[in-house]
Amino acid sequence: MLFPIKKGLLATIALCCCTLSYSQIKDSIFDRTDENAILDDTFVKDSKVYDTIFAKETGKRFFQFPQRNTEGNFKDNKELAHIDSLWIKELYNASLFDSIYSEVSNLDYDTIIYPELDTETLKKRLKSLNARTPFNVEYNPSLESVIKRFLKNRRKSLTRLMEVSQFYFPMFEEALDKYDIPLEMKYLAIVESALNPRARSRVGATGLWQFMYGTGRQYNLEVSSYVDERSDPLKATEAACQYLSRLYKIFGDWDLALAAYNSGPGNVTKAIRRSGGYENYWNLRPFLPRETAGYVPSFLATMYIFEFATEHNFEPKQFDRPFFVSDTIRVKQLITFDQIAEKTNMEVEELQFYNPSYKLDIIPYVEGRDYALRLPVDKLGVFVANEDSIYSLAKEELAKKEKPLPQFFKMDSKIRYRVRSGDYLGKIANKYGVRVSQIKKWNGLRSNNLSVGQRLTIYPKRIPAIASKTKTSISATKKKKTVVAGKTYTVKAGDSLWSISQKFPGISVENLKDWNDISSNNLKPGMKLVVGK
Repeated sequence: MLFPIKKGLLATIALCCCTLSYSQIKDSIFDRTDENAILDDTFVKDSKVYDTIFAKETGKRFFQFPQRNTEGNFKDNKELAHIDSLWIKELYNASLFDSIYSEVSNLDYDTIIYPELDTETLKKRLKSLNARTPFNVEYNPSLESVIKRFLKNRRKSLTRLMEVSQFYFPMFEEALDKYDIPLEMKYLAIVESALNPRARSRVGATGLWQFMYGTGRQYNLEVSSYVDERSDPLKATEAACQYLSRLYKIFGDWDLALAAYNSGPGNVTKAIRRSGGYENYWNLRPFLPRETAGYVPSFLATMYIFEFATEHNFEPKQFDRPFFVSDTIRVKQLITFDQIAEKTNMEVEELQFYNPSYKLDIIPYVEGRDYALRLPVDKLGVFVANEDSIYSLAKEELAKKEKPLPQFFKMDSKIRYRVRSGDYLGKIANKYGVRVSQIKKWNGLRSNNLSVGQRLTIYPKRIPAIASKTKTSISATKKKKTVVAGKTYTVKAGDSLWSISQKFPGISVENLKDWNDISSNNLKPGMKLVVGK
């Protein structure tokens, strides 16, 4: 929700809190507000600056936010600031997403030896869970295998996810309740993205709820060269709820709605036909795509472990203060995270966390569009007080730029490209992030032949950077491609980055990519990979 800067600047919980429940905060603050609540002028007490919100009708002060002073000299609690930075880093840790994505895609159902959980105890707990959720969580050997596999092999990552969930689950629950969706659906975001708002799958699904480009557009999630609202936690959660509601109306079953969310409604209806008309997920599973076949069991296993975390001795860290109380301010011109960070005494990583939908760490300004900056409440005052100087700095720095910033393009905007000497369809397609088949379709081409000077219509998914100094770029590229020396591993047939990372404790897929200058997941037998420094 957006607000004018000086009127109705209400504090909203953008994400969530820790041991203080969302309902506690909502009851103590928001239920006492109304449309006439305003942000009063700041006041000073004990050399600290405070924002105070009043209700006009009663004139009663009911909430105060410690604020940075206008000089940016506010001294944060060092311990809490350190915790904030660790959490923000954790929330963007890609290794959790990589591991979950690979495990769901390659799930098997072999018998797992896990003496800490016997079958009879599991049956009783699943029966209890089944009684309080509309999902079908009845016992079966396959589900038992997945649960025990997760408990045995993923305890550390599950603990981390329980900690990260403190930020997102209250927001998810509020949105799910709004659409009458079972609150347990919040666990879907763990299976989808490991609660990483910038997670991106190998096929391009993006965000907490892993929307493909077309589905995101269908639910009004904007994607442009600057903005990807699939990574906006609030907007993407709203869209996910709308999509899940629609799928439930189609199938009338939450298990099938889950399967359709992953593979598409068409694959589920095909599976129903191939199975002879069965509509129970477990009967349909052999007829679903492999990834979807492991998707619902992973969801149910995650639900079980989170619901019975105490019984399995999970001890995620808890915090004694609310996190990420934030609000938004409309921007008046193009501005970068670096410029905001300099004037508000914030880290760029913190701005990235609050504003994950801005792909280039730049907030654009486009006539007729409302692009907003989200900030913690205690940083709003300093931004407003320094607004003019921030925008002046932005104008000054942008004027000095050697390279022009990418032009703003919506994904459905088209450009006209003039074919140059040496061009071919694959080169042009790669340049603009599209497929050769798409270029041929857009231009009615029957072959791959091009002629110099020919004009092509293209709907770009990315805009190529404009290099101002070729020699510098080549030199920088050579430096980046210096591979880390160390222990090596020879790739064998059937290997993947994920399977190789599992052979070397403490090494993630991201480590392998960084150390070996790999940008994709494609491997060839015989390749030598650095697997340790």
